[in-house]
Amino acid sequence: MKSERITLRHWQEKDAEALYRYASDSEVGLRAGWAPHQSEAESLEIIRTVFNNPTTWAIVWNETGEVIGAMGYGPSCDCSLPSRDGEPTVGYWVGKPFWGKGICTEALAMMINHIRETTEIPSLISGHFTDNSASGRVMEKCGFLPTGETAFDDHLYQGSSKPIRVLRLSF
Repeated sequence: MKSERITLRHWQEKDAEALYRYASDSEVGLRAGWAPHQSEAESLEIIRTVFNNPTTWAIVWNETGEVIGAMGYGPSCDCSLPSRDGEPTVGYWVGKPFWGKGICTEALAMMINHIRETTEIPSLISGHFTDNSASGRVMEKCGFLPTGETAFDDHLYQGSSKPIRVLRLSF
């Protein structure tokens, strides 16, 4: 999938250095719900395991060919989103230098179009930490609607629950 600014392509092992560069930033990972990467080796292992599937893509900045983030959908995460049977969870992030440029909105719109054209998935679910309203705006720009529900993430925050605003897109 390609636009003028970005390309969504499957992850490659050679992307480990770029993944580590952005995924080691504590502000990036914690806003997205995962711990910052501690080494390039850890980033490579994430590429080989978590990102090694047909519904997760690297976001590539076309101007430089550099991987700057990730976009994907799949089974519900560990954050207790109230997903329906067969309803995948959407997740995305970009490196901090690319925040506020509309890249996640562009990538999410591309992925939604891909899902509509290639699957029979009836709806998608996602959420954002309530202190990360920019992520919510990305979802809303792409047609996600708030469900009024709140989920909680306990696994990264040493037992303290962090609220997640839940949104859904129905096709």
